[in-house]
Amino acid sequence: QVQLVESGGGLVQAGGSLRLSCKASGGTFSSYRMGWFRQAPGKEREFVAGVDWSGDNRYYADSVKGRFTIDRVNAKNTVSLQMNALNPEDTAIYYCAATNIWGSLYNRGTYAYWGQGTQVTVSS
Repeated sequence: QVQLVESGGGLVQAGGSLRLSCKASGGTFSSYRMGWFRQAPGKEREFVAGVDWSGDNRYYADSVKGRFTIDRVNAKNTVSLQMNALNPEDTAIYYCAATNIWGSLYNRGTYAYWGQGTQVTVSS
């Protein structure tokens, strides 16, 4: 069973950048597909980005495409989310998630393992 710990959140001005990291432990990292989700106050948790086992295939929500980049380093058991051109609508708690079952990476129900989340706040 994998455990996930996120880091890298914080406060940034609109137009700025942040890099989130997620460290996995307790499992064979390369056997999990990984995803990033976010949840803003009063809203549902939504898909942000996902990556397959090798990192060759990456998937993004339309709202972040071209601004965010997901990457994984299996040798270091980490997955990251580089966020550029941030705007206030990106303000949310960001969660790292892992799945070892078949299913769409866009669907939060596919993921069985979640981190505790890290707050990202973008000021205007």
